[in-house]
Amino acid sequence: MHVIALSEATTQMLDLVGGKAAGLGELIRRGERVPEGFCVTTEAHRLGVIPTAEVVAAYERLGAGPVAVRSSATAEDLPDASFAGQQDTVLNVTGTAELIAAIETCWDSLHSDRATAYRDARQIDHQTVRMAVVVQRMITPTVAGVLFTANPLTGRRDEMAVDAAAGLGTTVVDGAANVDHYVDGVPRDDTGCLTSAHLAELRATGERLQAHFGSPQDVEWAIDADDVLWLLQSRPITSLFPLPPRTGEPLTRVYLEFGHVQGMLQPVTPMGMSTLRTQIAAMLAALGVRVDIVDIGGRLYGDLSDLARDRSARKRLVKLLAVDFGPRAQAVMQHVLADPRFAPTSGGARRGRAQGAASLRTAGRAVVGILRALARPEAARIRMFDAIEQMRVRSAAPADLRTAADRLRFVQAQDSDDSADAIMWPIVAGMLAAALPTALLKGVAGPDEIHTVLGGMPHNVTIEMDLALWRLAQGAGDHRQLLLDTPPAELAARHLRGTLPDIGMTTFLDVYGHRGVAEVDLGVPRWAEDPTPVFAAVANYLRVTDPRQGPDQRFQRAAATAEASLTALVARARRRRPVRGRIAGFLLRRARSLAGLREAGKFAGLYPLRETRRQLLLIGADLHGSGLLDQPDDIMFLTLDEVHAAVHQGVDPRGTVTARRAVHRRELRRRTVPVALLSDGTDVETVLPARPAGDGTLAGVGASAGRVTGPARVVHDPGTAHIEPGDVLVATTTDPGWTPLFLTAAALVTETGAIMAHGPTVAREYGIPAVICVPDATRTISTGQLVTVDGGAGTITVH
Repeated sequence: MHVIALSEATTQMLDLVGGKAAGLGELIRRGERVPEGFCVTTEAHRLGVIPTAEVVAAYERLGAGPVAVRSSATAEDLPDASFAGQQDTVLNVTGTAELIAAIETCWDSLHSDRATAYRDARQIDHQTVRMAVVVQRMITPTVAGVLFTANPLTGRRDEMAVDAAAGLGTTVVDGAANVDHYVDGVPRDDTGCLTSAHLAELRATGERLQAHFGSPQDVEWAIDADDVLWLLQSRPITSLFPLPPRTGEPLTRVYLEFGHVQGMLQPVTPMGMSTLRTQIAAMLAALGVRVDIVDIGGRLYGDLSDLARDRSARKRLVKLLAVDFGPRAQAVMQHVLADPRFAPTSGGARRGRAQGAASLRTAGRAVVGILRALARPEAARIRMFDAIEQMRVRSAAPADLRTAADRLRFVQAQDSDDSADAIMWPIVAGMLAAALPTALLKGVAGPDEIHTVLGGMPHNVTIEMDLALWRLAQGAGDHRQLLLDTPPAELAARHLRGTLPDIGMTTFLDVYGHRGVAEVDLGVPRWAEDPTPVFAAVANYLRVTDPRQGPDQRFQRAAATAEASLTALVARARRRRPVRGRIAGFLLRRARSLAGLREAGKFAGLYPLRETRRQLLLIGADLHGSGLLDQPDDIMFLTLDEVHAAVHQGVDPRGTVTARRAVHRRELRRRTVPVALLSDGTDVETVLPARPAGDGTLAGVGASAGRVTGPARVVHDPGTAHIEPGDVLVATTTDPGWTPLFLTAAALVTETGAIMAHGPTVAREYGIPAVICVPDATRTISTGQLVTVDGGAGTITVH
């Protein structure tokens, strides 16, 4: 079948007619007004020959007048890939010769640079894509444009937006002319190209299409000289972040993104989500805070609605976000608290009293634990590492687990550890000791000076891990060239097969193999399973040829500078403000004893996660052997209840796994995750007042002092990153799995974060400048650009 009428195209024929033709056929069957036309199918494209006779016959049935010829690839106008503007459209085509040439143009555009790059970015196999071509009777519009049934800028689902311009709609799509913008609720005068009647018709059309297709739509339309509205296309809006789950209550709710606290903005696997939600809620409950953890787009969001409406909690909410969430989260929460929809309510007060009671029950333990750690930090550290060792030992599964049912019972029986206080309160004490001096020393010392004092802190398990890997690289000896010249994935495979020379990797992984990037997600492989990122880091270390740039010496210099700065700062502070100076000096000394422990709590929690993952993969292998899973790690796309049904009842979960893997792959491609969402889909940050236009300088928050100029290296995947000594590492966010890259980087720039988060903490340890919370840094800065990072001023200058 080489040519079919548009009215015959269906969504079931996607492989034959492509996304655009399938969508148009659906519109025609729904009774919408669509220009008549036909489709040259992908079968003709596969053969590589235009079916001229069939095309001419179909063209003559249209009246042989002017037509629009448009691409309709099989990977086009899909829920997660619109291909808007990536492939060609030819308008006002008249005559057979022009028509055949226009079809060839559309075919050729399948392999244009822009279309190829778009597919690469979305990991779409070029070999699987075919091109159909839509030919439609040409509409000569007086006005045309695009209707979005949800606001694509803010994410609001109850707000439609329209872009319109006189003449052909291409001026709207390609940005070649000024257009009129219409947004629901935003008043406009009547000087635009659309009347209120036009807007009302477009809104009604949008509501109809969205209800039919079941998702927000991006609709191309045209209005002709007879004032008739024609629809030229309707496809899903692919850029919208998923909506929060419905709660069934009328009040607007606010959700704050929690994943970046752990340096993780990639989607969490379903199995990882089920465990993380429970763990985070339990951790917050131990601190006297009740927050529901919600899965939105595979990311961890905390529902802060009740706290925002509670008269007592809202007073300290913004300040509480400073330590782990950072200034971007603080800015959006300030905006939310000023929103009348989040005014204090009586219900919020009742919930607040309940939370207050829980807080009081926690307060006694907290005060004792924190004061105990501050009074005797060395004893607190000893108790803490004893508790971590006990957790490591207890996390091991018993040797008598034989069946999938046995292993599942072990996994389901995992509960919180009774040594939590020994681990939690020294960490909290260290974070408080590091955070409070900034306010105490206001007017005496700036944040950058305090950041210097907090550099080179001991007792940080992540720093110890990085330095152990550095020592491994330095001991490579005769194997140096092998490690530099061989791809990291090949080195990892050889190590796992036991065919790689002994470089100390087995010893390193025995201690740190339970770590990895996004390591709090059960569904993510540990370094012991796939050491590719570790070998990539070793290669980066081997490129450091200046001994003074070695991380061991950088750490020692940062520690020495910190101790000297602390002595000078305390002396100055005690002269100018004797009481505050003494308190600040005591706290900063305690910070240097305790704040490095921040990483230890997570490090400890990874031991039971490692064992849980190991047992789940063994269950997955059993289910794979019985034909219920296609591969063992499919189990990570199920919940424990679903695994129970498969193990005990033989329920086949493969359809569920396939659907969830597809969603997970789509979300992995998403580069931007909202800091906060409202229940109507609003990305709160998009409605904040715009920052003043800069002069080429990007503004963020200084998190580690110093000033460095070097070439930028934008990194999305630390597992394969090639970092040259002196490069400025630019990333969306970082977690401990990224920190081996810091050993060769000259500076750090991230889009999210907080002063005490993993990335800035490690940057201070090594004495490299860091600027965090730089919006869109990974898109504004390109690899190879020369940039100056000023950690004191919190700026990045692009040269």
